[in-house]
Amino acid sequence: MKDLQEKYARVILESCLGVEKNQPLFISCLAERNDFVEIVTKVAKEHGITDIYYDIVDSYLKHDLLKNKKIDELKTLPYWNKDAWNTYAEKGAAFLMLAAEMPGLMSDIDPKKVTEMTKYLYSTRKRFEELRDKAIVPWCIAAVPTELWAKELFKDSANPVDELWNKIFKICSIDKDNPVKIWNDKTKLLSERAKKLTNYHFKTLRYSNSKGTDFKVSLPKEAIWESGYSTLATGKKVLVNFPTEEVFTSPDCMSAEGIVYSSKPLSYQSTIIDNFNITFKAGKAIDCHAEKGSDVLKEMINICENSNMLGEVALVPYDSPISNSKQVFLETLFDENASCHLALGDSFTECIENGINIDKDTLFNEYHLNKCDSHVDFMVGTEDLNITGVTYDGKEIPIFINGNFTEEFN
Repeated sequence: MKDLQEKYARVILESCLGVEKNQPLFISCLAERNDFVEIVTKVAKEHGITDIYYDIVDSYLKHDLLKNKKIDELKTLPYWNKDAWNTYAEKGAAFLMLAAEMPGLMSDIDPKKVTEMTKYLYSTRKRFEELRDKAIVPWCIAAVPTELWAKELFKDSANPVDELWNKIFKICSIDKDNPVKIWNDKTKLLSERAKKLTNYHFKTLRYSNSKGTDFKVSLPKEAIWESGYSTLATGKKVLVNFPTEEVFTSPDCMSAEGIVYSSKPLSYQSTIIDNFNITFKAGKAIDCHAEKGSDVLKEMINICENSNMLGEVALVPYDSPISNSKQVFLETLFDENASCHLALGDSFTECIENGINIDKDTLFNEYHLNKCDSHVDFMVGTEDLNITGVTYDGKEIPIFINGNFTEEFN
């Protein structure tokens, strides 16, 4: 197990982030996985990295603080003050976010308090967000297990944490001889697919399936589809999501119309939202319903200015590796790469021509790319999802039929 963990750390640092000697490294992680942070640190030091900052959060202590302290008191605590992210972004650090879920842990916390503190957290790291939007900050999100998360997924397992580790290794090809080549080949295919989508210059995407999704959204004329590796302003490429199966762009945030139904549960701030739908009109989410987590869903949609509008549309075939595993991970990193998804909140500057050199206000006012302090993905892909693209010259092009890309985009 430890050998595979070290191999995983090496692929993340060397191939995904491309860390360099003397480059600062910023690591965010839950306290439960300090053992893996130690492995990452060992590999980083082998690369000549000595300036490492650790943003470590104890989820159970965080829960107790939310339960027992008032918002004004919480804002004085380091768990929600992320100014160090700004400092290290200015220093040119590489950012490694080790994602780990704690399903249901916050279910007894007032959703309004969770929302307020999440909003405050975002507000304390704006410089980091700005530099990331300008493609200056290299960053990567990768997953590590927690006991609570693993037990939720593998209830009958004698060793659920090891089982989840092995799932992660398999999905990320860490159990293969040359995972770097595998991912280079995959991202090349995804890049070719994104280029085809960009060249069609779709004006509108129309979605429908048997769950009841009947939805359309428009794209700016200058929209660019992206995938896999993100190109920094320096020309260096980083794999920001590990793993990845998606191609994505940012829509006209004022254009969404209709209703979309979720296809997978969403774990948001350690609370599960399940079997939900969202109705859009003139770009804004105007109504929503959920069988589970309804109050949290409403708070999430209205967490801050423009959080009720879309910032991303992403396409993932139903017949893809994570989807074919038939495992719902309750972790967005994996579940969004098993399903077509949408995201409420902030858009991607790289999804508009020369967007990284245009300020966010201009992108919002002239191109209708959303400007928001939050970004929450939710899954809508099903085995019978159909998506049709309508080009600016009026041609209707089938993109998805029965959950998968048409031959044109394979």
